[in-house]
Amino acid sequence: MTIDGPRGAGLVAAALCCLAAPAGAHEITSASNQAVMASFDIIETRIVTDHGHAVFSTRVRADAGKATPTATGKFEGSEVYAYVWPTSLNSSDVGFESDQGIVALAVTFHPDFDDAAKGAKNRDRWHPHWVVLNEDKACPGGLKVKDIPEGTRPRLPETWPGAPILIDSPEYRTELKADLVEVHIPLDRIGALATASFDGVTAGLRVNANLHTPLLCVTDVHKVASGNLSLPGKVVPAK
Repeated sequence: MTIDGPRGAGLVAAALCCLAAPAGAHEITSASNQAVMASFDIIETRIVTDHGHAVFSTRVRADAGKATPTATGKFEGSEVYAYVWPTSLNSSDVGFESDQGIVALAVTFHPDFDDAAKGAKNRDRWHPHWVVLNEDKACPGGLKVKDIPEGTRPRLPETWPGAPILIDSPEYRTELKADLVEVHIPLDRIGALATASFDGVTAGLRVNANLHTPLLCVTDVHKVASGNLSLPGKVVPAK
């Protein structure tokens, strides 16, 4: 899993300067970096299981969720801000066809469009998605949300919002307060989580201005918790 492109490469190189937790640690910790906006400066990322739920959490230096994109009034070219947990899960574990790419949970904010399931509204709040990421050198950050080719009918979760990309819009309890981003997911909604590994990323994405593929690109990587996207975190029961 790599992040290419001039901007992505520079940001990942900057992330490598941060001290990450040693291999084998359950959570991932990293030193603060004053060059990164406090809202996106990851200090700790973890996934624990607790009373039938998986709790995905990321702690930042300050002001979790305070920074949001500026609304443009149109879908094409609009921005998405995201707190992301890339994982080792298979895409079939979250309702897509097998072996489609990198499965990630993302908590996002995008003021210019709604992508909740069944036509519901979510542009005015931070909310969770499952996404499947593929490498694509056409994207400044080297990654995209995988496009669905026109005319194909892949397996999709029932809360797929209808966009021509591999994205799911489940309603999970999501909280952003002070320095913490947290998502609570029923364990029966995720296959194979107990043996999964993970990482943490803060990122910006952008909708293609021409609405062509790739439709949704990673454009900015603010920080990678491990420094190198090696997915060193391990899911463990809460203490």
